[in-house]
Amino acid sequence: MKIKLLIFFLLFSFSGFAQKKAVSVKKLVVVNSYNQYLASVKTNPNNELVEIKKAIPNITLDIRYATKNNFMKQVMYKQARAFARKPVIESLKKIQKELNKKGYGLKIFDGYRPYATTVEFYKKASDKNFVANPAKGSKHNRGCAVDLTLINLKTGKEIPMPTPYDSFSAAAAANYEPVSNEVRKNRNFLIATMRKYGLNVLENEWWHYDFVGWQQYNLMDIPFEKL
Repeated sequence: MKIKLLIFFLLFSFSGFAQKKAVSVKKLVVVNSYNQYLASVKTNPNNELVEIKKAIPNITLDIRYATKNNFMKQVMYKQARAFARKPVIESLKKIQKELNKKGYGLKIFDGYRPYATTVEFYKKASDKNFVANPAKGSKHNRGCAVDLTLINLKTGKEIPMPTPYDSFSAAAAANYEPVSNEVRKNRNFLIATMRKYGLNVLENEWWHYDFVGWQQYNLMDIPFEKL
């Protein structure tokens, strides 16, 4: 009887340990040291966060989070700048070149986003489906996501899309219907052009594009002022 009880106790203890081990959560790693970031660039040049406007001078910027014209209704960035990892920049260069030949250009709303900003977004957002969960971090935090739209090169005006930027509505989805033929054509053209160069649209945000190699990059929390 004692032996049976001992075996039962050992099996129960092992089972409990296995369950605890199975639900353990990997600690989130966020790089907030500028020196650590520089060291990573030295090891791999692709880790560099390149300023989009400097790399592509004719690109248009509309950095909403450097203004109060955003869903937070407050200034989130001290500087109206946009960055992305080096391979993302190379893709954007090719996209801009192709679009320019057709009379279009890119307008950038956001690129790399410091992790601390993602935390603030999550606290205040009325609909958590439209903001990244800080527990996992955002591809923006990795420098591997861009928010953008198309403009007419001659007029500088935005091409009609289903919703304004940062709309928390069902119509913001990449495949939302019904929409007009013109809007559908514009949206599909943007999605297809971005995909061609390794940037895939986010399912519920027609303006958000993730770089295919985002898993290779760390989450970052370095402010624009240091870059």
